[in-house]
Amino acid sequence: MVVGLGNPGPRYLRTRHNVGFMVASALLSRGRSGPDRVKDSALVAPAKIGAAEIAIVQPQTFMNLSGTAVAALARRSGIEAAEILLVYDDADLDVGLLRIRSSGSPAGHKGVASVVDCFGTRDVPRLRLGIGKDSGELADRVLAPFSGAEWPVVEKMIEEACDAVEMIVARGLTAAMNQYNRRAQQPPGE
Repeated sequence: MVVGLGNPGPRYLRTRHNVGFMVASALLSRGRSGPDRVKDSALVAPAKIGAAEIAIVQPQTFMNLSGTAVAALARRSGIEAAEILLVYDDADLDVGLLRIRSSGSPAGHKGVASVVDCFGTRDVPRLRLGIGKDSGELADRVLAPFSGAEWPVVEKMIEEACDAVEMIVARGLTAAMNQYNRRAQQPPGE
């Protein structure tokens, strides 16, 4: 199960906090294999990723309560926390950078904290997407849209994130970490 974290509704559509939803939508554009359904307060759609059929999930509970939807879906499907890939924004990474981890702390991300709390483990694989940080309030920053100048970098990051998800499904987390985390030292395209 690939879970893009974000906030539902048009108000949040192109905000930094919704980059996880953007990756989920891009994955569905690449390989949707069925219609969207609402299950356990989440939008769920199947997608072909390589030879695998994967559920692409976008919780509709708002970011801070993402874990309730993800945990309910996982229980219903018999999926363990280690079989989920969270895709979400990270203000500690520069815009355009990716970082893949097999586990870790939520590092202040309330959506990830909700998932970790609901599963009772930090062992939830994740793909973090750089949204950058400025000197203002973090809450204002994550709910702001990307600037026009940032969009080309963000679009490239979304495509690279989809490639990383495909590699995780095909070759495993370690192979994807070896390839994509090396790139985390510089923005894509450099």
